[in-house]
Amino acid sequence: MYGCEAWTISKQIQNKLEATEMWFLRRMLRIPWNAKKTNERVLNEANKRRSLVRTIRKRQATFLGHVMRRGKLEHLVTTGKFDGKRSRGRQREKIIDGLATWLGP
Repeated sequence: MYGCEAWTISKQIQNKLEATEMWFLRRMLRIPWNAKKTNERVLNEANKRRSLVRTIRKRQATFLGHVMRRGKLEHLVTTGKFDGKRSRGRQREKIIDGLATWLGP
């Protein structure tokens, strides 16, 4: 998770992170892949309260607050407010857009 503050997490990446986290939990608890245990049961056995995606989003929010207070080049890059031509095609998702959808309106 080193550097996760700069990731842009789409719905597809979020699903992959959650699946990987569940795979890690099953491996740590030594649950075989053919055991018929639901994910809820595995989470209860692990006493898991915080998910990996929630931890990443919290780190991103903390980092974004730090960048916004500084107001230097990182602020311009993060908000996308710098001069230049827009690239063709669909615009890339920015960190602010991902956090705005996560935090809500």
